[in-house]
Amino acid sequence: MSETMVQSPVKLTESALNQLRRIKAEQNIDDTHGLRVGVKGGGCSGFSYVLGFDLPKEKDEIYDHDGMKVLMEKAHGIYLIGMEIDWHEGLNNRGFTFNNPNAEETCGCGTSFSA
Repeated sequence: MSETMVQSPVKLTESALNQLRRIKAEQNIDDTHGLRVGVKGGGCSGFSYVLGFDLPKEKDEIYDHDGMKVLMEKAHGIYLIGMEIDWHEGLNNRGFTFNNPNAEETCGCGTSFSA
């Protein structure tokens, strides 16, 4: 497993960080876990985003983003570098959003893309 790197290839907005910290506290997730950001095959456009708390794995690179440990497999970086994860809370839209400059197409749900 790699050592912790300073700059994360993805950006978490302050709103997303606040929500993630709230979830982590509410679910009593300890500091051995980090925020896994990645992709997996599937979804209506080809790839789906992975976002959740997990234990570090051997292939992970570990980043610190304002005190939030971010875990990402190196191979996922080509799909995610420069992506911004935000949290929106409104009448019509509530949840995490993914603004990915590497996505060629996205679907209406906003959690699936093609590259």
